[in-house]
Amino acid sequence: NKLHAEKCGKYASKHEAKRAWELKALERAGKISDLQEQVKFVLVPAIWEETPRIGKRGQPIKPKRRCIQRELAYIADFVYTDNANGEKVVEDAKGYKGGATYRVFVNKKKLMLQKYGIKVVEV
Repeated sequence: NKLHAEKCGKYASKHEAKRAWELKALERAGKISDLQEQVKFVLVPAIWEETPRIGKRGQPIKPKRRCIQRELAYIADFVYTDNANGEKVVEDAKGYKGGATYRVFVNKKKLMLQKYGIKVVEV
């Protein structure tokens, strides 16, 4: 696992598992709703190249598609609605805040704000 975090059940770290337990308790108490885990947001779609093809009788057939750039996506740890103000909240459980992995997260966090207008909350 990244940065020596120990998996805890289906979660990437003990910190993330603890936060999931806290959010599930808040949902049962009615303070939040619509709790979702591992939600994917596409920041930049994949880029495909199509090569035209001609069939045996000279007529065009379905072009061959090839992915030349994969999509860039951010997968949020948790997404829920705060019932106090009705706002959608996107959370990411972060333990170690350093290194190249964290820098990638910071860049994706900026793209989330620019593309979707969503501020990712670090816990």
